[in-house]
Amino acid sequence: MASLVTQAAKAAHSVAVSVLARSQIKEGDKIPEILLKDNPETATVKVHDIPGKILIAGVPGAFTPPCSSQIPGYIENYQKFVDKGFGGIYVVGVNDAFVMNAWKEKLAPQGTPIHFVADDQAQFVSALGLVMDATGLLGGPRSKRFVIIAQDGKVLRLKVEDEAPNVTCTKADSVLEDI
Repeated sequence: MASLVTQAAKAAHSVAVSVLARSQIKEGDKIPEILLKDNPETATVKVHDIPGKILIAGVPGAFTPPCSSQIPGYIENYQKFVDKGFGGIYVVGVNDAFVMNAWKEKLAPQGTPIHFVADDQAQFVSALGLVMDATGLLGGPRSKRFVIIAQDGKVLRLKVEDEAPNVTCTKADSVLEDI
């Protein structure tokens, strides 16, 4: 009986993730108007409204080994991105704001100008068409690993890893070489 319930729950969850997912955003599209959280109380970050050029890095899970090896490259190379005209870097995870803030403190104990923002219900990554079912490993829907370079709310470049554990085209060094 328990295995039937487990199978039904997994099937229902996969259907939910499929319903959440939309067509993947593409270059030239507008960033969806979904608020993200940089604090636990309110969703106030409007990446769709940020003027100038920004980088949005989507990660499957704070504190996971691949994500925790990817994001330090952005922290270390932040000034290189600024020198190339970026006004901000936003790390988006399908985690709550407490987790995202704790992860930021772990990765950058001396502080960093990089914004770690929570998409706690996967609404933003779903609207981007960049949600995946990570039930088996991370317990639910999560972000695909991606990087969006946006200018005044429109996608200029999009890079998405083929597999979530991979950090190749979304590695800071690779992005810097490509811009």
